[in-house]
Amino acid sequence: MLLIVALLAFLIDLGSKLLVVARLENHAAIEVIGDVVTFQVIRNSGAAFGMGQALTVLFTMIASAVIVVIWRIARRLYSLPWAIALGLLLGGALGNLTDRLFRSPGVFRGHVVDFISVQHFAVFNLADSAIVCGGILVVLLSFRGSNPDGTVHEQPEKGEQAGQAE
Repeated sequence: MLLIVALLAFLIDLGSKLLVVARLENHAAIEVIGDVVTFQVIRNSGAAFGMGQALTVLFTMIASAVIVVIWRIARRLYSLPWAIALGLLLGGALGNLTDRLFRSPGVFRGHVVDFISVQHFAVFNLADSAIVCGGILVVLLSFRGSNPDGTVHEQPEKGEQAGQAE
């Protein structure tokens, strides 16, 4: 399931970027929801909100490390919700890493294609959305006590904690 979700997230991101670059680059923004949400192509050398534009190589290495960590966790993965969460993270990381590796100005320095612009917020892409959704799901699963290996760690009852303190 992890690989299916990752592949879907990656392919949807890649397809959307190919489409918007071919149809929207060097054109006026397209209003989707008035001027609140628009589609416009932005080449982003940095991270979220355009921060760290001089650190493109570092972001490439971080994305690569995230992919390796997820791949290592995948061997011990027995939880469907965790597979979906990590699949979203993996697909999003691969989508943005592909831009970093294959888009101009060059290998490891490529600029990520962002195109969904939300007024007074940010310009992002579908890989970014997959990463955020996967991250939120990881946090929720962690709060619920779910582990990637399918086990659940339970919090001791209040009475048990009080008995241990005595």
